Amino acid sequence: MRATTIHAPFDMRVEDVPDPVVQVPTDAVVRVVQACICGSDLWAYRGESSRKPGQRIGHEFLGTIEETGSEVTGVRRGDLVVAPFVWSDGVCDYCREGLTTSCEHGGFWGSVGSDGGQGEAVRVPFADATLVRLPKEALSDGRLLSALLTLSDVLGTGHHAALGAGVRPGATVAVVGDGAVGLCAVLAAKRLGAEGIIALGRHEARTDIARRFGATDVVAERGEAAVEAVRELTRGRGAHAVVEAVGTEQSMRTAVNVTRDGGAIGFVGVPHGSSTGLDLGVMFDRNIALRGGVAPVRTYIPELLPDILDGTIDPSPVFDRTVGLEGVPDGYRAMDERTALKVLVTHG
Repeated sequence: MRATTIHAPFDMRVEDVPDPVVQVPTDAVVRVVQACICGSDLWAYRGESSRKPGQRIGHEFLGTIEETGSEVTGVRRGDLVVAPFVWSDGVCDYCREGLTTSCEHGGFWGSVGSDGGQGEAVRVPFADATLVRLPKEALSDGRLLSALLTLSDVLGTGHHAALGAGVRPGATVAVVGDGAVGLCAVLAAKRLGAEGIIALGRHEARTDIARRFGATDVVAERGEAAVEAVRELTRGRGAHAVVEAVGTEQSMRTAVNVTRDGGAIGFVGVPHGSSTGLDLGVMFDRNIALRGGVAPVRTYIPELLPDILDGTIDPSPVFDRTVGLEGVPDGYRAMDERTALKVLVTHG
C-alpha cells in the first residue's frame, strides 16, 4: 500500500510499504477513506520533535473495516468507523476512568512499528475498544464525513479544553489560538452554553470561522495589547474560562493574564519551547486553576457524535484544503506556510 513517511525535516514522502494484516485476534484492518494533517504533525515536519527516517505519520482517520481478528465482535467487515488518535484496550483502570490516552496497553498512530493515519490502510489494535461505528450513509455526504473525521482529534480536543477551563452556561470564555483546535474549542464553548466567547487570533479567514462557530468578539492583538483588549471586553476582570490551544510560553502567559480571578485555564496546546509561561505565584494569588493535557477523545466521541449527526454542530469548516494521498507533502507545506488551516486527505 501507499503511506506517508517522514525522513528528515521538511522531507515527507508517500511510499510503498507493507500492507497491514491482523496480527492478534483483537486487531482490525481499516481501509482509510479520509484522513487529515494535524497542527501537531508540523513539529515533526519542522524537526522540532524527533522521528526515525521512514517512520509513518498521521493520527486522524476514518474508514471501512476490511478485516477483523477472531475476537473482534463490536465491528465487522464493511462498517464505517472513526479512530481516535490513541488506541486503547477499554478495560484497564485508566480506560474505565475515562482517561484512554493513559491506557496501559495503548499507543499513538505513527509511533515506531505502527501504521499512520496518512496511508491507505491501518492495523488497529483493540478494535472493539478503539473504533466507533458511524452511519454508512455518511459515505455519500462529503461534508458530514469530514465533520465526523474531527471526532478523531480536534473536536474532542477542543471539547477537552473547554471542560478543563470550566466552561458553563453564562460564562465568558477566551480562546487563545486560532488553529483547528482553538476553533473547535470555540464551537465546544458555544455548545456548553457560554454567553460570551472571545477568540484571540490574527488571521481573518480563521477568525471568520470562529465567529461562525459562536465567537462574539475577536482580538487580533498579541501580548500585552491582547490582554488589555480582553480585559476591556470583560469590564477589567478577564474571562471565567480560558482555553490555551497553542503551547508556547507567550500563549500561556497571555492565557494566565486574561483569566478572571477564580477562573480556570484549559490547556491543550502541545507544549514546546524553553519555558511554560506560568507564574505559580500569580496563579496562587488569583486562585487560577489549570487543567488539560492530552485529550481522551475516545471517551468524548459518544457524547459528541449525535450532535454532529443531527446538525447541532458542524466542525467541517476547519478543513480548508483537500488533497489526495499523493498530495500530502504539499499539504504539509501549505500548513507550515499558513496558507492552509487544516488539510483534508481523501482517498479515491
